[in-house]
Amino acid sequence: MPDLIFEHPRLAQVYDALDEPERRDLGLYEGLVAELGAASVLDIGCGTGTLACRLAQRGVEVVGVDPARASLDMAVSKPGADRVRWVLGDAATLPALEVDLATMTGNVAQVFITDIDWMLALRSIRAALRPGGCLAFETRDPAKQAWLSWTREQTYRRLELGTIGTLQTWSELVRVSGEVVTFRTHFVFDRDGTRLTSESTLRFRNRDEIAESLASTGLRLDGIRDAPDRPGLELVFLACR
Repeated sequence: MPDLIFEHPRLAQVYDALDEPERRDLGLYEGLVAELGAASVLDIGCGTGTLACRLAQRGVEVVGVDPARASLDMAVSKPGADRVRWVLGDAATLPALEVDLATMTGNVAQVFITDIDWMLALRSIRAALRPGGCLAFETRDPAKQAWLSWTREQTYRRLELGTIGTLQTWSELVRVSGEVVTFRTHFVFDRDGTRLTSESTLRFRNRDEIAESLASTGLRLDGIRDAPDRPGLELVFLACR
């Protein structure tokens, strides 16, 4: 089941406001589309559809897949959404496709907690790529221990969101168990006092573990790049069929 932050209609409504407005993280993926000459893209865990719609407006054939209906409801309202094929589902149950490029932006690649789920996702993605097609995704470098900064003091924000009113939000670390990290995000809507909490769990795999999993599913690692929005903190993998 998707985390509440993606599935609850009220949280899906404010999700984009919580991101950096320029979405510098997406520039790398847009650049890869141009670099690879990709005419078709599968955006896995597309969320509210920002990347999918941006690519579609540039003439790219896009399929956006996400398990959270509330997020897709927001996605279909954006400019360019009518040019995207939206699919309610996950990486392990993709429709029959043959795309040039598959993407997993943000924390998507880290939501596959078990080895079984991760390998199922990679096999399904490989099957959706045309011969020579590529998969691009990012993951936080576990050596940087990003979770140490997930405290109320370091994550608290107060946002003015027009007709929605003031939103207070912050995150807190719940537990760390090996490579698996769980954290909780709080949301307070000042206008009516609504309080919502979303708990999320991520798997922090290291680069060697990821490289091995890619090879075992028939994906050739073509390089590891830096993430422009978090330089030195994330690893961006490019692997091709």
